[in-house]
Amino acid sequence: MVVLLAELVLLLLVAGLLLYGLGVWSAGPSAPPGARPAQPPGRRRAQLAAAVAAARWAPAHDEVDGETRVLLRRSYTGLDGLPVVLEDRVYTAFAAADPAWEVRFTEAMSGARFRCSYLNAEESAG
Repeated sequence: MVVLLAELVLLLLVAGLLLYGLGVWSAGPSAPPGARPAQPPGRRRAQLAAAVAAARWAPAHDEVDGETRVLLRRSYTGLDGLPVVLEDRVYTAFAAADPAWEVRFTEAMSGARFRCSYLNAEESAG
């Protein structure tokens, strides 16, 4: 019985050390307080700046707390190929249970598309 208990304690000790070692190892070095975050290499930074400069406005929509929101969304394609949202502006909102939801949604998206085309033209001209 004592041998079994000793083996169990030893097993738990090894498992604990293993988990501790993995946790410390995977955390990596921590930056000292007040240190600047690591910057991407120069070429990558230039690619990111070019991607952000190419950001475009596009209509979007979501539903929050029973309300449909039509959004003007400024985003760009990140270096990993996924979209990155820089800004969301609420163009209009209305109740998701509104009996005229489809009509309101269609009109709002049409207005949002027009507004996005205006914002994109304004930014490319300036």
